[in-house]
Amino acid sequence: MTVYYIGGVLIVGIVAGILSGLFGIGGGVVIVPALVMIFGLSQQTAQGTTLAMLSIPVSLIAAMNYTKEGMVNWKVAIFLAVGFMIGGFFGSKVAVGVDPALMKKLFAILMIVLAVKMLLDKK
Repeated sequence: MTVYYIGGVLIVGIVAGILSGLFGIGGGVVIVPALVMIFGLSQQTAQGTTLAMLSIPVSLIAAMNYTKEGMVNWKVAIFLAVGFMIGGFFGSKVAVGVDPALMKKLFAILMIVLAVKMLLDKK
């Protein structure tokens, strides 16, 4: 790895961290596309790398700030975490067997659908 590559990855991490703290996004919206489009990782490697990065200490630091302001429902968070672990296990089992080009397209479609839904939501 070159200094530029490491610097680029650090910058992506900083931007994703800022967006995560502001909006609760980062991994799937910023890091996965950046790893694929800028750093040349396959879709599955980008997803796996991002999941590895999103360990408890990373999320916990941001969640602490929200907790201090009374903006975390820990009961809901715990149930989500259990569901997320179960879903993550089965989702990753499927994802590693899918053609990388198809996985990239499916990821893009998901992002578009979510963006359109959010734009058209009247709430």
